Amino acid sequence: MTGNAYQDRTERFARMLMRQAAWPAALVVAANILTPLAASARGAFASRHADIALSLAAASAVAVLAFSTLLAFDALLFRIMASHGDDASGGAAVDGLLARMRLKPSPSTTRLLDDRMAGTRRLLFKQRIAFGLFVAMLFAAAFWAPL
Repeated sequence: MTGNAYQDRTERFARMLMRQAAWPAALVVAANILTPLAASARGAFASRHADIALSLAAASAVAVLAFSTLLAFDALLFRIMASHGDDASGGAAVDGLLARMRLKPSPSTTRLLDDRMAGTRRLLFKQRIAFGLFVAMLFAAAFWAPL
């Protein structure tokens, strides 16, 4: 794929990734700010189950933030790819950058755009699972919290 179609598709994917990286991270940060305030207003969580659920929520919050960071980094890499005219030169530029940063060894062949997008979609799926666990654990903690 070459030309404007390649650049438009890559840029659209990068924009979508930035949105998908931002909103779960913002919700996790907001919930982590508000949860201790709610706990102190109620006199803290006295239930052992609520404490366990909050601990699991905190662990999944860290995972969501880590996945969001990786997705934002991938979005920036896709923007670099979009700045090139075709799939081969964009992929080679990203591979070269990752090799210079010593994040990945230089590959023998350049992966296609669709392969890169598939890998990033798997990362996006993992982020959504971690976010779902975070939300579920917050609801569990609220359910087991004393009134």
